[in-house]
Parts: sequence; C-alpha cells; structure tokens
Amino acid sequence: MAARYRAARGEGESEGAEASDEASPAPSSTSRAPTAHERAAYVETAIQQAIRRGEFDDLPGAGKPLEGLGDHHDPDWWIRRKIQTEQLSGLGPPALLLRTEHAEFAARIDALRRESDVREYVEDFNRRVIDARRQLRGGPPVVTPLHDVEAEVDAWNARRASAAEAAAAATESADQPHRRWRRRSAPGR
Repeated sequence: MAARYRAARGEGESEGAEASDEASPAPSSTSRAPTAHERAAYVETAIQQAIRRGEFDDLPGAGKPLEGLGDHHDPDWWIRRKIQTEQLSGLGPPALLLRTEHAEFAARIDALRRESDVREYVEDFNRRVIDARRQLRGGPPVVTPLHDVEAEVDAWNARRASAAEAAAAATESADQPHRRWRRRSAPGR
C-alpha cells in the first residue's frame, strides 16, 4: 500500500519498481546474452569514442596504401605477408612447398654427405610429389617434376668432385710463395 502511495506521488520510484518486480517477476536484462546487433552497436560506440579521443591519430602508415597488395586481387595477401615477415616455413599447400623445395633441390642435396642419404632424399621427394598429385583437396596444381634417382646421384658426385678439385687448387695456390716482379731499372739511371 505504501509503495503505491509513493509511486503516485513520484517519490521512491525505485522502491515502487522493486515492489512491482516482486509482484510480477520479469526476466532481467542481465540474464540474457546480448544479440549480435547489440554487440555491434557497442563496438561501434567504443570505436567512435576512441576516434573522438584521438587514439587512432598518428598511427604508423596512416593515410598510406597497404604494402604488398600489388596490382591483382589476392584474398590471402595478409597470410603471405605474415609468412614472409615471420620467416615461417613448412606452411602452405603441398604444391607450393614442393615447388620451393624443387627450386632448392641441388643445394639441399649438396648439403648431404653420403650417397645413401642422397638416394633416400630423392626417393622421399618423389614419394611426396606423387602423394600431392593424388590428393583432391583443391588449391594450386602440382606441377613439380619427379627426379631420377641415378641422375641426381651422378650429378651430386660430379659437383662434389669439382668442388674438391677447386679446393685442392685453392690450397695449392695458397702454398706457393708469391713472387713480386720488379722492373729492372735501366743502367745509368
């Protein structure tokens, strides 16, 4: 009774609201999760307030185009950029990884010490190329060629022999004393 009297007079509106809440329980606004529209409105309000406060002023690259976008549309530009800046390896579709490995093939083989390791590496590379060709995941096509094991072993042996000859020639020339040639002065000078 007192709550209705106060509500009619305009006093104690909060007490009157409590009394009416007790009489008819309504779901509170804090018990439900905010909708996507409410979340978007909250985020937009926070961004607009930060802009008014000047928190986005003087950011690096403000007013400049993003680097590395190029002339053509690439939806994965940011992934490529992250991989490049972080120098990550082993990430990406198998077709691209195999292309990169094929480009560095001779250097990778030359780092090996034994012929059996070279054979094993070439066979493993060929197996991975064949497996990548069999997969139907999409992405770029696998155009990496297979390598002949015997031809790669012969090329590896030839490169090792020429490197050994070059090292021997460099050691031999370093062991010989350097002679300086002087021009003889003419008699009477």
